[in-house]
Amino acid sequence: MAAVLVLGGVGYVAFSGEDEDPKPVAQQPTDAKPSGSPTVDKGDGNGNGGGSAIPTDLNEGRKAGEDKALWLNTVKMEGPGIGIPAKGLWVVGDTVVKTVDKVVIGYGVSDGKEKWKIDFHAEICGLTGQATPDGRTVMVVKNADDSSCNQMKLIDLKAGKEVWTKELVMEGLFKTSSSATVTLSGDTFALAWMGGQSAHRLSTGDKLFSDAGPEGCKPMTYAAGNNKMIAVALCQDADRTIEIQDADPNTGKKTWSYRLPKGYQVNAVYSVNPTVVDAGNRDTKQHAVLVLDEKGQKRNTLAGDGNFLVNCGGSSTSEGLQHCGNSVVDADTVYLPSGDRSSGSEIVAFDLGTGKIKWRTKAGDKKVLIPLQAANGRLTAYRASTVDEPGEIVSFPADGSAPTTLMKLPSGTSARIESSFLTSQSAAYVDGRFFLSVTRLAGENKDERLLMAFGK
Repeated sequence: MAAVLVLGGVGYVAFSGEDEDPKPVAQQPTDAKPSGSPTVDKGDGNGNGGGSAIPTDLNEGRKAGEDKALWLNTVKMEGPGIGIPAKGLWVVGDTVVKTVDKVVIGYGVSDGKEKWKIDFHAEICGLTGQATPDGRTVMVVKNADDSSCNQMKLIDLKAGKEVWTKELVMEGLFKTSSSATVTLSGDTFALAWMGGQSAHRLSTGDKLFSDAGPEGCKPMTYAAGNNKMIAVALCQDADRTIEIQDADPNTGKKTWSYRLPKGYQVNAVYSVNPTVVDAGNRDTKQHAVLVLDEKGQKRNTLAGDGNFLVNCGGSSTSEGLQHCGNSVVDADTVYLPSGDRSSGSEIVAFDLGTGKIKWRTKAGDKKVLIPLQAANGRLTAYRASTVDEPGEIVSFPADGSAPTTLMKLPSGTSARIESSFLTSQSAAYVDGRFFLSVTRLAGENKDERLLMAFGK
């Protein structure tokens, strides 16, 4: 189900039900399997030595009125030619958390100093960018005996502790898998792997339900969030159609379902509650961004011109259908980046009630706009420069008029470092601080930028 697809305005359809057959799509890159633990700088901007080009003064060249670069952490590791994964970015209280290869590290948000480290001594093969309100998340680690992705772990991101570890008993077509997707909501988390899926109690790891049988329309994977869970199911009919179902977080039982037309699959889940999904036909390249109501009925499909990157599978957080393409959704609007880059040269805001464009705004010359979060009709976005100029954090009002600047990132040395994150980045704006991190390291035994923080 993971694919990298570009949505074009001419490809939007209203689901008229034409018969179309799917064909294979591009697959996401395989994770690296490097050896060794990372050597991480403590956050003073000096790097790890050894002739590092990391500057000692991050704010050299900062202009009046600009905010500060607080700290920069670097990593020095050696890995295979395909690089070293550094997925995930969580900000919980006074801690910002990253994974680097087989290790999870928590840093202080104000100074970047390492607060804790958990070394699994095995590849992290499944994670989600989601966390509970009290800062817990689920990761899946490979078994040292057979390299199967079956060691479930509940991690307290605030304390830096493993709460519990349970073995995942895989059911379905395959009894082992090299990767798993993870999603969570409330006290339930769901896993999916090649040929199977199951849901578990977050507090204990105990299995709640699974359904690997061949009859009917059986879930292949789940998406969760905002106190709701939905399933993407494959139907055992002649056309192998796809069905979107709601799923009770405790039992998995559905109360509604929506069947996609023949040949369509779900490429991305932009939001679970409200339910907003991207569905595409791999053969005709037609797409629809579909909005469902609380009863599973089609509310509408979005209509508007633009090239919108779905970008699942290679995201900084989940390997599944969520957290795709830097999209964000609030109660009545979905904000999608559009353009030639994954981050987008403009943002397009769609009204979920009408399916029509509410407003669109361009980033500007040699700039990109990356949606970060949306609430109460306002969108917070990162406006970054594609050259060595500083970016800014801006807040757009509900009508899409001129934004308010929340942060002006510093010029000079900091701006040159900031722009280097654009090729592989995840970002978060929390409590007046902005965090930029990479999602993959080259692993060439040289100092590499991992995580940077900005503040007042």
